[in-house]
Amino acid sequence: MAETSETAQAGEQGSPPRKSSWRHIGPGIVVAATGVGAGDLVATLIAGSKFGYTLMWAAVIGCLVKISLAEAVGRWHLATGRTLFDGWRTLGGWTTGYFAVYVVIWGFVYGATAMSSSALPIVALFPDGPGLKTWAIITGLVGLVFVWFNQYAVFEKVMTVLIGVMFIVVVYVAIRVVPDVGASFAGLLPVLPDGSLIYTLGLIGGVGGTITMAAYGYWVNAKGWSNASWMKVMRVDNRVAYVTTGIFVVAMLIVGAELLHSSQIALTKGDRGLIDLGQILEDRFGAGTAKLFLVGFFATSFSSLIGVWHGVSLMFADFVERIRAARGGASVEEAGGERIGRQERSVPFRAYLLWLTFPPMTLLWLDEPFGLVIGYGVLGAFFMPFLAVTLLWLLNSDRTPREWRNGWLSNGMLGAAGLLFVVLCFEQVRDLPW
Repeated sequence: MAETSETAQAGEQGSPPRKSSWRHIGPGIVVAATGVGAGDLVATLIAGSKFGYTLMWAAVIGCLVKISLAEAVGRWHLATGRTLFDGWRTLGGWTTGYFAVYVVIWGFVYGATAMSSSALPIVALFPDGPGLKTWAIITGLVGLVFVWFNQYAVFEKVMTVLIGVMFIVVVYVAIRVVPDVGASFAGLLPVLPDGSLIYTLGLIGGVGGTITMAAYGYWVNAKGWSNASWMKVMRVDNRVAYVTTGIFVVAMLIVGAELLHSSQIALTKGDRGLIDLGQILEDRFGAGTAKLFLVGFFATSFSSLIGVWHGVSLMFADFVERIRAARGGASVEEAGGERIGRQERSVPFRAYLLWLTFPPMTLLWLDEPFGLVIGYGVLGAFFMPFLAVTLLWLLNSDRTPREWRNGWLSNGMLGAAGLLFVVLCFEQVRDLPW
């Protein structure tokens, strides 16, 4: 039976297409828009400013690592008909304990970070308007209302617009600074300059590597892709996502190399570094380019905010539903678009939305307490190793149908990702303000 336009709009609930096409792309765009935050772009800029084009190869490898991880998440959801959290629960109670503590502390601190990051470019665009705290609260409330009253189909369309803005602005700025094409290609040869190891690992593992990678499987289900017949479509979707992410990283490396490296200009670490870059762009290219860049900065930050508000709330709703079912001895239906639709209207989903929005507002006035900073840093650092190792475990066991278990390439990529994230975890924990 042919798929109708109504079927497609209802979350791709019909039969999978005979071949993939651009109109089926969706969850990958969402995960790319959510995973690349303002802080990631600053880290990439700083790497370009310090080492020029030398680490371009690391950006390419990072893209391949993320494709492997997200493909593994999507493959688990489609091959088994089970959610990732359901898979984690089969590995033992320790996974549930880790996730429960992580999602509460991480959400509390991340909420304040996301709101502040979204407010920074607005304050720079409208310096005579309300202050940072006011704009941060407004962006948090707008994100809350948007996710509360809209389901996945509308959410995906808005995320597509935001990533379009990000893409156009970042690539435009990279072209405007006139990249050195020869040096760009030379940077594809693996070289490690003195003092570049941590920056290299960060480029490979950092950009687009967050809990939203685990949320990818939930967005796949929300799209209506619920079984292995959608595997080919999911893989194309995933590749598009991380090729897009790779272009972001390469473009920001170019900006760092051309605009900052030659002039030895240093940026502030964290989101405020993009405000520094906006001022540099204004001095070099005029107010129009600077304002356009700030619009792109806002799209980057706000897409991460609503992406987390939606994706991690879905994971939390699944977590609560399965814990309740286990305690009551009931079964939970398999993953799918209809179930995700119900979860988007559920009490746990909306409760976590409120948790991401209102309690973190207190941190806008207070310095983050020492213990909270440590807890947030440690739990966050452990998440990506946790994800890589548990995916290796799940996809090499009889929990996954034999046809869809890992091959040598998947095991190699996930194993390398696991080792990389363990090293990054150690570095992040070591750098915390103990």
